[in-house]
Amino acid sequence: MRVSVNLASRPFVELRPLFERLRILMAVLGVLALVLCVWLHSATTKARAEQAQMDILVQQTRGYQQERANNESRMHQPQNAAVLERSQFLNALFVRKSFSWTAVMMDLENVLPAGVQVTNIEPQTLTDGSTQIRLRVSGDRERAVDLVKNLELSQCFVAPRLASESAQTQDANQRNTGAPVDLNAVEFDILAGYNPLPIQMRRKPQKEAGQ
Repeated sequence: MRVSVNLASRPFVELRPLFERLRILMAVLGVLALVLCVWLHSATTKARAEQAQMDILVQQTRGYQQERANNESRMHQPQNAAVLERSQFLNALFVRKSFSWTAVMMDLENVLPAGVQVTNIEPQTLTDGSTQIRLRVSGDRERAVDLVKNLELSQCFVAPRLASESAQTQDANQRNTGAPVDLNAVEFDILAGYNPLPIQMRRKPQKEAGQ
């Protein structure tokens, strides 16, 4: 019978499989690093191209702004005062002509509750080119509040808010006839942005119950 005797002071460990796994892992990491380097290079190149395009747009914008400032400065010179005044008058006239009273009345008809009367409509053009409407309405206070809620649900009126509120005064007809004044009747000034929509996109807002 043959007996194997191990005279080594430490047990034998086979390291070849471990080295093979390490080599495979290093190869995988090398391929992954190569892929990441290629992706980083591509992303850097793309970012540089976009930054160069952005710089060009910024330079063009600055050039346009400088040109606009020069034109405005030239227009404010005394010899061009008449041209500037005529230009402002024509621009204001074009804005008033472009405002559609028919569309406003149609949109108000969709949101106006019963018992509320619009006594004045004043369109205003803001500095950013948008249109704001000041509405003077009179009627029962609860119905006036319903009007503001309907304006909030409308697609045409943007951010409606109450500008002022006062008790409704007695008009000439009431004074002549001696009709009593409704103590609940108020006059509201309502401010709202106006965004006219195409007819096919308009829909009636969901009014409050009881209207």
